[in-house]
Amino acid sequence: MAGDIENGNSVPGAGGMDEWDALQAQIDAEGEGQPERKPSAAELKRAADDFLKKHKDDVLSDDDPAGEPGADAATDDTPDDSARVRELEMEIATMKDQAMRTLAEADNIRKRAEREVQNAKLYGVEKFAADMLSVYDNLSRALHTIDGQAKEELGENARNLVAGIELTEKDLTTALERHQVKPVPGVGAKFDPNVHQAVANIPHPDVEKGHVAAVMQQGFTIGGRTLRAAMVAVSTGQG
Repeated sequence: MAGDIENGNSVPGAGGMDEWDALQAQIDAEGEGQPERKPSAAELKRAADDFLKKHKDDVLSDDDPAGEPGADAATDDTPDDSARVRELEMEIATMKDQAMRTLAEADNIRKRAEREVQNAKLYGVEKFAADMLSVYDNLSRALHTIDGQAKEELGENARNLVAGIELTEKDLTTALERHQVKPVPGVGAKFDPNVHQAVANIPHPDVEKGHVAAVMQQGFTIGGRTLRAAMVAVSTGQG
């Protein structure tokens, strides 16, 4: 800056120029009538320092890079991250949706597997139970052929045989129930086409219309599913 003053170069700032001219005029006025002398380097440096202190803001504003050409262009060249943010948000939403679908599918598979295991345990004996029903039918028919009066007329050995058959039928029924094989409601129950098969309609004074009046063959269910429908006669009322 001192070199600029010595060389007479202009210094930025309109106000600074006026003061500089005033300073130069004062120097010229003081020098009138006196032998012309050039200011010393110390005087020039002191004058320059005073000038810089007064006009520091003007000098800094002139040196500000923001005012240089191309500064705005550099600012404008800054990448806009909003598009990238939206893209990342969409990717996150897509991944979250895929994760939720995967979890739901895994949960459905788990529930289906548990249901299949439960059904396998419950209905694994279905065929065996169906085969055992014929044994139950034979025992039941054997007992139904003997009424109370005929049983009293039997000898002691025959009565013991009948008692053994009754005990066998009872044990068989208990074993079937232990595996969820249960008899269908019989006489007096309301007719249910899901577990009853009507083979006849008969009048009955003691059974309401639409209810089971007689059972020809006992039915069974397994785990709530019909294993064999009961063959029944349905009451038509008192006739």
